[in-house]
Amino acid sequence: MNSFKKKSLVSSLALVAGLAMGASAQAADWSSTSMLLLDGAGYKNVPADTKFNTQVLTLEHVDGWKYGSNFFFFDVTNPNSAGKAFNDTSADGVSSFYGEFSPSLSLSKMTGKDMSFGFVKDVSIAGTWELGQNTNALLAGVGFALDIPGVPVASLTLYQRTSTSKFAPGKTGSGQQATIVWMSPFNVGPTSWTFEGYLDYATEEKDVNKVENIVASPRLTMDVGSFFGAPKKVSVGVEYSYWHNKYGSKGIDEGVPQAAVKWTF
Repeated sequence: MNSFKKKSLVSSLALVAGLAMGASAQAADWSSTSMLLLDGAGYKNVPADTKFNTQVLTLEHVDGWKYGSNFFFFDVTNPNSAGKAFNDTSADGVSSFYGEFSPSLSLSKMTGKDMSFGFVKDVSIAGTWELGQNTNALLAGVGFALDIPGVPVASLTLYQRTSTSKFAPGKTGSGQQATIVWMSPFNVGPTSWTFEGYLDYATEEKDVNKVENIVASPRLTMDVGSFFGAPKKVSVGVEYSYWHNKYGSKGIDEGVPQAAVKWTF
């Protein structure tokens, strides 16, 4: 059973990756698709506030086109179906999923006008769709691409969010969210490194029993593919998963260092 689930999961992710790369080749000016495997101990169940150890397999894709960009990721927690992630109580455990799709439209590209000011390079209209087994949300807002020396990718996006939660069935919540994203490559001697990640701050959503919460995932990886004639293809390192009030559940905090392996297609 586990073998069947594992093969099905890998096949499904491979299909999604293939579709993403195929679509990008047709419409995008540039694109990048990768697979990330994380392994850690001490993740928190919600609402039980108990700990579990697991792996997380993530498909990530980003592309840029004539008028903007697209980003999505799809997480599968417990990909081998071994363990009791997210309060599963079946005999052999099940996998759980979470994904986000975030398109944006660049105002400078759409209007042909310079939208820069101060340390802002561009302004965009941004949206995000969050889809998971615990919560779903739609977000709309304004994004600011930031001009920070040594950090080629840096942005701040301010959202209005509308969400539902399995912990408050039949209700809809609303609140605000600020998202910071960054990516900074650097070299140490002959080695190439990347420091990247994101931080979300979301306000309270009383109607779905969510308190304000913070989630952050800084990641530091070294390009090991360059040692084998395949630069920017395989990197290894560590990612730290931090939650304050996980999923908006008061008092459930998570801090997990994770071993990380990333393959870029």
